[in-house]
Amino acid sequence: MIRTAICMAICLCFAFLAFSASAQPMRVEVSEPDSGRMLDAWLALPDGDETVPAVVFLHGCSGLTFSGSPLATYSAWSAILNDAGYAVLMVDSAVSRGFRGTCGPGAERATMYRERPSDAYAGLLYLQGLPRIAPDRVFLIGWSQGGGVALLTMNTESIGRPLPSPQHDFRGAVAFYPGKCSAEFLHAPYTSVEPGTWSTIAPMLILHGGRDNWTPAAPCQAFVDELQTRGELVEITVYPDAVHSFDAPNLPLRPRQDVLTSRGEAPLVGTDPKARVAAKEAVLAFLADHS
Repeated sequence: MIRTAICMAICLCFAFLAFSASAQPMRVEVSEPDSGRMLDAWLALPDGDETVPAVVFLHGCSGLTFSGSPLATYSAWSAILNDAGYAVLMVDSAVSRGFRGTCGPGAERATMYRERPSDAYAGLLYLQGLPRIAPDRVFLIGWSQGGGVALLTMNTESIGRPLPSPQHDFRGAVAFYPGKCSAEFLHAPYTSVEPGTWSTIAPMLILHGGRDNWTPAAPCQAFVDELQTRGELVEITVYPDAVHSFDAPNLPLRPRQDVLTSRGEAPLVGTDPKARVAAKEAVLAFLADHS
């Protein structure tokens, strides 16, 4: 019995390792189109050999990885999208610049907002060079700081867009609880657009938490309301009880003690199971509708 149990444990261990190895994204490098800066990234392809659509991930201010692997939120979304038939490229904007977290005020955070739209296009061009990727069906998803960068990237006057522009630009974008989601932010020096004239190159979906005290939903909702009066293809869904990082897997509700909001509060973070499920459905529906 003991020998049988040991054998079963060993078999299960190897089975788990084999599954994990096949599910793990592989590390690659992508090049910014203008500066030539090399960026670390993680590529996860769905099973099969058919041509597939793809998604570029832009991480939040805490960075993409921990102990050399993508954080749980990005790994979970990568698996969800792989299962739905999408390739995923997670671009590491922090480690590539020698940064750790860029959640506090200062030059590093400003650098990230200014330069990361170019990172998004580095990801787009890399994917478009892969034989399995449909070059006209590449999307962008960003979280928190990365969500704000997604808004900057998708602007018609984005300073990150290479010249000449790609033959096929991003098909659409999703922004989770984006940082700096307001008309006051989305212009110079981060874009060349005049205040009050922000416009998107493709449809966008914003997903937010109503109890988010780090990147509050109200300014973002007001910004989207104004955009919609001008016919911009931007939608927002606010989950009333959700806080920041509501889509993370198994993250207990807690205040973060390592950073403060602009109002001097500890930001609340934590999973909201209902909002997480709803967000998964919303993202998959958005991608399917615009693929």
